[in-house]
This record gives sequence, C-alpha cells and structure tokens, in this order.
Amino acid sequence: MKSNQKDYDIPAADVDPIDLPENAFRELGADEEYRPLMHPAREYAEVTPYSVITGLILAVVFSAAAAYLGLKVGQVFEAAIPIAIIAVGLSGYLKKKNPLGQNVIIQSIGACSGVIVAGTIFTLPALYILQATHPEITVNFLEVFLSSLFGGVLGILFFIPFRKYFVKDMHGKYPFPEATATTQVLVSGEASKQNASGGQAKLLVIASLIGGIYDYIVATFGWWAESITTTAYSWGQTLADKTKFVLSCNTSAAVLGLGYIVGLKYAFVIFAGSIFVWWFVIPLMGTYGSAEIAAMSPGAIFSEYARMIGIGGIAMAGIIGIVKSRSIIGGAVGLAARELKGASGAAKTNRWQLDISMKHIAYFTAIALVGVLLFFWIGVINTFWQALVAWLVVTVIAFLFTTVAANAIAIVGSNPVSGMTLMTLIIASGVFVAIGLNGTSGIVAAMVLGGVVCTALSMAGGFVTDLKIGYWLGSTPKKQESWKFLGTLVSAATVGAVMLMLNNVYGFTGEGAMAAPQANAMAKVIEPMMMGGETPWTLYIVGAILALILNWLGVPALAFCLGMFLPLQLNTPMLVGGLVSWFVNHSSKDEAVNKARNDRGTLISSGLIAGGALFGVFAAITIMCGKEVPSNGLEFGPQILGIVAYAAIIGYLYFASTRTGRKA
Repeated sequence: MKSNQKDYDIPAADVDPIDLPENAFRELGADEEYRPLMHPAREYAEVTPYSVITGLILAVVFSAAAAYLGLKVGQVFEAAIPIAIIAVGLSGYLKKKNPLGQNVIIQSIGACSGVIVAGTIFTLPALYILQATHPEITVNFLEVFLSSLFGGVLGILFFIPFRKYFVKDMHGKYPFPEATATTQVLVSGEASKQNASGGQAKLLVIASLIGGIYDYIVATFGWWAESITTTAYSWGQTLADKTKFVLSCNTSAAVLGLGYIVGLKYAFVIFAGSIFVWWFVIPLMGTYGSAEIAAMSPGAIFSEYARMIGIGGIAMAGIIGIVKSRSIIGGAVGLAARELKGASGAAKTNRWQLDISMKHIAYFTAIALVGVLLFFWIGVINTFWQALVAWLVVTVIAFLFTTVAANAIAIVGSNPVSGMTLMTLIIASGVFVAIGLNGTSGIVAAMVLGGVVCTALSMAGGFVTDLKIGYWLGSTPKKQESWKFLGTLVSAATVGAVMLMLNNVYGFTGEGAMAAPQANAMAKVIEPMMMGGETPWTLYIVGAILALILNWLGVPALAFCLGMFLPLQLNTPMLVGGLVSWFVNHSSKDEAVNKARNDRGTLISSGLIAGGALFGVFAAITIMCGKEVPSNGLEFGPQILGIVAYAAIIGYLYFASTRTGRKA
C-alpha cells in the first residue's frame, strides 16, 4: 500500500499548532506532507488511568442510553461526538495539561458504545420477537454478550490492516463527516486555551447550542414537524394515493450539517438513488403491480419491496468494492505473512503511524476465530460441521465487507450495516437450509451469526472514524487499537444486560413493547426462509444488476444504492446541505475568500452535528424519564412551522458561513 506522503522526523523543538492545517481536508500534492497537531516526533500522554477509566465509564453510560433509545424508537445516536464534548469539558474543568492525546483515547474507548449497540439491537431482539410464535426459541445473556463481543473484536482486527489506506493514503479523497465534526470538537478544546483561536472555539460552541436546542425541541416537544412531507396536504395525499409520489425532508439541524460536510457531489448521488426508488420504482410498482401493492402507501411499498432493490445493490456494490480493493486486501494479507516469517524489512515507524504489528494481529485473529467457532459449536449449533459452515460464512463476509462498511462511513457518515446484515442473513439462511439446519434451530443460528457479522461491520465502520480522528490530531494508532478491545468488552456486557432487562420490563411483542424496528425487519426476513416461504430474489437481483450498470457508467454505486436503501426524508436534507456548501463555495469571485468561508461553514456544520448528537442524548434521557415521544405528525400547523424552522436553520448555516472575508 503506497502513500503519497513521506514519513518524516521534524525536530522536536517545533511548537505544536493549535488549529488543523490548511491541508487537513483536501488532497495533498505530490510532495506535500500533512503535519498533525501532536508532533509525530514527540511522546504525549495518551493512555493514562484518567483516560481509560473515563472512557470506560462513558462506554457504559452511552451503551445503556443508546440501547434504550434504539430499541424504543429505532434510532441509535452517534456517541463519538457527545463523548468528545464531555472529554473536552472534563479536561478543562480538571485543568489537565496537554489533554488532547488523552481526550482522543477517551473518545475512542467510549465510542465503542454506539457501534456495539447498533450491531446488537439491529439483530438479536429478533429472537425475542420470534419467541411469540415459536416458544421453543431461547435467549440468554451469554449468547447476546458473546455475539456482540466476538463481532466487535473481529471488526477491530479485520480493519487494522486497512488503517493506513483509509486514513493516510486516501487523505482528502473522502469527506469523513462524523470524524470531521468530532475532530473539530477536540481541536476546539485546545484552541479555546489560546486567544488567537478563541473565535473558532466560540463559533463551534454557538453552532452546537443552536443545532442542539433546535433538534432537542423537535425531538422532545414536537413544536414543529420532524419531517416535512407532501402527504400532509390534501393535494399531496391525493397524489400519493393515485401515483404513489411523495417528497419528504427531515428538518434536523444535524443531518443538514452532515450534508454540508459530505458536499454536493456525493449528496447528489445519494439523493439520485433515493428519487430513483421513490419517484420511479415505487410509482411503477403502485401503478402496474398487484392489487395488494396498489393498495399500499408509498412508505409501505418502500419497506416491503423497493428497499430490497437497495439491499441487492449495496451487496453488489460491496462486491465491486472488494474486487477493486483486491490489491489493498492482498497487500494487507501479504504484509501479515511477511511479518509472521520475521521478514517485514520495514524501517522504524514513527509513533504517528505505528499500528499493532501484523504478526500480533494474525495471532489475535486466529484466537478470536477459534473462539467464534467454539461459540457456534458449543453454544449455538451443537453439530460441529454445521458450526464450521456458519463460521466460514461469518469469517468471509465480515472480512470482505469490512472495507464496504469503512467506505460508507468515510463517504456519508452512515453505515448500511442493517442492509448488509439482511443480505448476510439471506445468504446464511440459504446455506443453512441446504445443509439441513432449518426450523427454529436454524433461526437461532442465523440470528446469532447475523449479530456477529452486524457488530463486526458496525465496529469496522465506527473504528475508521476513530482512527481518522487520531490521524488528523497525531495520536498513536497502536494505543487506540489496543484499548479499543477493552471498550468493546465493557460495551458488549452492558448492552447484553440492558437488552435482557428491557425484555423483562417491556418485552418486544404486544402492547407497550419496545419497537425494535430493525430487529422486526430481520425477523420478517428470516422466518419464511427457515420455516418455508418466499424470498424476493428478483428484487435483490435487480439491485445487483443496477449496481453493475452504475459502476460501468462511472457512477459511485455504493453511494447511489445507499440512497435507495435509506428513507427519502434522510436523503433530501443531505442534498440541501450539499447545495448550501456549493453556494458558500461560490459566494465570492475570490477563491481565497471562498476557501475561508467553506472552512467556516465546515466548522459551523460540525457544531450542528455535535449539538444534535449531544442534545440527542438529553432527549433520550428525557424520554427515559417518562416524557412521551411526540408524534411529529401530519398536522398542518407543525408542517408549516417545520418549513419555517428549517428555512431558518438553512439561513443560519449559509449567512454565518459567509460572514468572513479572507480570514476564517
């Protein structure tokens, strides 16, 4: 894996900068180097009792909060940003000296919570859901815990060999929206100590408060519609009934900021995939499909049918990505093989680019894979050769799709892990039925396998964010990688305990049950395959063929198919944010002014994302304390207020970004 950057050893007498360099977010020239905030030639306090203990406490707290909210309303908030904000606040309150390295470790350990939660609650609650019709299905803490733990560990181990490619070699080629926002938060903690950069820290705080309070009001009190839609009006509902045409847009400040950082190019491709499904496929299905489909709402057609095309497209886009990355995969495997033979021939690597050695990665991976095999054999399937087949499926899919998950996060900040897991379940179920593992035992095996894969891909996607943050700031990758395992262990135990507790208190079926929408989708897919039923292979194949055509035409297939899979109301604001970014970048005839304004817009957008994430935690706490989730329905008043509020936050982002001349 070649890099266009040089390893260098600048004298340690240099003074550390307090702001990200000008070339932090763009591609580097042929002989250009990126210099992080923490000097590569110096040692910094990173792993300390304070950073480890704080990170673990936050991992427990955020695992519990994210699991509750995710199972209740189907949304898992991103923990990395609020944890970074807490880390910065704590270090300031405790007057920590040079806390940046420790704050990165706190964020990296604590962020295990969100990725482990997503991997677990998207899959394993399906076992509780299916218990209602199949009482012989049993679920226990050990199954949930080990599934989450092994998945998280495999995600870490499988991704480490690709770190340099994604975070160093591809510098400036991917937007990394979530990593950008988190990095800006951590940098603001350093910059706020210096009068020269206090203005940027202040701007980030103001944007965070505006975005956070804005999103908190709508999420907690529903003063305006969370999503504005044409179906709120009689003409729009009539249009939807007759033609299945709908236009909708989420009004969240955080998603708007996400779209700004992603930029117009990728935002447009994602939106194009979305409107292809919503404005062409769904109307065609509603017009020329069966009477049953014609009677369904556009949203129901999307969930039941059209979205499956997106799943097939994501799977094929993933395969295309794997084929294109074969040299990268081969290079990582070859490096590990050379190190195992003791002949890496590598020169001494500076701290900033030091990973866990490939020799150790190979050993740890072998141990983890043996553990997974024993878990499948002794704890789940009980027949060795069937357990071996399940183990092969997990190993191959989790390893190959690691790069797909990382690509998705790097491009749009959204990991299509539920779509890839659904495809995994379909493949696994077909294999299991072929080898005689079906019925309820097949359901349990497939869902536990799905839990391992889902968590592995979720971890791989989240870990690329952590390591990109570390790259921008100058952390030691080896330390981030090593302590990620402990965060995974604690988060897996917390999520397992919380999920069992919520099942005992609320349950996952019946009146007042936890919604668990993703797990319900998994249960709906897996039951007919294992118990005898139809699978929409045609739709999957259509999506796969479409991805091949897109790739042939030079269109980013993964981004387009992500748009087909994600709801329209989440893709529309991505385009809006991308358009705001474009207008900011073209608001002056002076390129230097445009650059300064775009940098300012990136900082403000990072604040909107950070505030939305942090106040999302406050909203979760409010809901946990008994506040009823607002309907955010289709009433005329909330819809009009939603349009006004959204126009106001768009106006704030644009005008606040352009309030600068040559200096940001």
